[in-house]
Amino acid sequence: MRFLHSRIDSMGNELPILLGWKLFQEDDLMVTPDNLYLHEEIMLLALRDKEGTIAAGPTYQYAVGAAVLAELLLSQRIVVDQSNKKKLVDLVSPAPLGEPLLDECLEKITTAKRRAALQTWVSRFAAVKNLKHLVAKRLCQRGILRADEDKVLLIFTRKIYPEVNPEPERKLIERLREAIFTDAPDIDPRTVVLVSLANSAGILSVVFDKKMLKARKARIERIVNGEITGKAAQQAIQAMQAAIMVTVIMPAIMTTTIHH
Repeated sequence: MRFLHSRIDSMGNELPILLGWKLFQEDDLMVTPDNLYLHEEIMLLALRDKEGTIAAGPTYQYAVGAAVLAELLLSQRIVVDQSNKKKLVDLVSPAPLGEPLLDECLEKITTAKRRAALQTWVSRFAAVKNLKHLVAKRLCQRGILRADEDKVLLIFTRKIYPEVNPEPERKLIERLREAIFTDAPDIDPRTVVLVSLANSAGILSVVFDKKMLKARKARIERIVNGEITGKAAQQAIQAMQAAIMVTVIMPAIMTTTIHH
């Protein structure tokens, strides 16, 4: 794996340079204990509140995979090589984020023998074993969901994750509502990426009325095109724009998967 920022030691080995702590603590990008990672937000929106089952269709896992990739971009662990048509991913820092799924996926990029394109990484992350359960487990640990089981056709047992604390999702939906259904001039980069992910995966129509969304189509397009970023730092905007690239390729990935 080629590091974007590296130095050569006295033995001729390439070593990654960890960027300053301030870089990873950029206010526009930061995840705090009071909010959620993008893949957690996507999972919350995709799950039925009472039943604890997926409401967003069989391709939601690609939205989760894309959210993980977007999170790594926003966290400045990776960047996209803009000079290459394939949109290859470069590693910036292998420093763990302290979140199991993100760290597992970051490790995959760190140990890869060669660079791969955005589309490839979305597919690989979507294929992580027990992806839904890994994300849901963290939401259970946060006290938002509860792990349970039910029967399918009175024969098969499946794990379900009903919501026990609706407040985080309520705040999440309110963020989306303000972004989409008002003309607020400033939207933070993380919310821009979330709207883009949810829109590409068809999750917005699970949360909001389709007719209402149709009436705001132009607003949504402006958001996903990165036109409404307010006063975010340039670094945050660049990371956001790279993350939005992930959402652009999602429909093609999902269509290929369905037809194969």
